[in-house]
Amino acid sequence: MTDQVTKPDEVTLRARLASLSQEHRDLDAAIDAMSVAGSPDQLALSRLKKRKLQLKDEITEINNQLLPDIIA
Repeated sequence: MTDQVTKPDEVTLRARLASLSQEHRDLDAAIDAMSVAGSPDQLALSRLKKRKLQLKDEITEINNQLLPDIIA
């Protein structure tokens, strides 16, 4: 199996990466806003944090596909 990313795949991955990164930043802002508010909904806050971690994992996976770890 080849790990090389073709040009159309790279464009798609970069677009997906931008979308995920924006969603990650938005969730970060929402979490901060909820934390500052008095007595935030802990269940909602927990769900936002879990989604943020999922996004981080997806972002890392895409970065690994775009920039493979080459051992020289």
